Amino acid sequence: QVPLVESGGGSVQTGGSLRLSCTVSVPIAGSYCMGWFRQSPGMEREGVAGIDRDPYSNYADSVKGRFTISFDQANGILYLQMDNLKPEDTATYYCTYDWGSPTVNFCSTGTGYWGQGTQVTVSV
Repeated sequence: QVPLVESGGGSVQTGGSLRLSCTVSVPIAGSYCMGWFRQSPGMEREGVAGIDRDPYSNYADSVKGRFTISFDQANGILYLQMDNLKPEDTATYYCTYDWGSPTVNFCSTGTGYWGQGTQVTVSV
């Protein structure tokens, strides 16, 4: 069974919206931290947003005010609401379940779980 499965990607025009989901199928620890990353061809994977159990959230400057991260712990689903999308948001988006902090590499410590990715394409 795949620990994390993303869905909700697709193609939209500039200014459009998408909501990504990440279903978590492994037990969720009390000190969890969940994050979203993205990667474009030829680029390094970059952090987008992270959230912990408080819940405290943190965002990359490039998405602040446009993206919202949330976690439905009861159902084990992590969301990323993306509004006012821009062509530079085009990438494969990945979710991660880890034990870090939203303010340090958006939760990723290098030892957590990752999803397989979902493609987001924003056209002009």
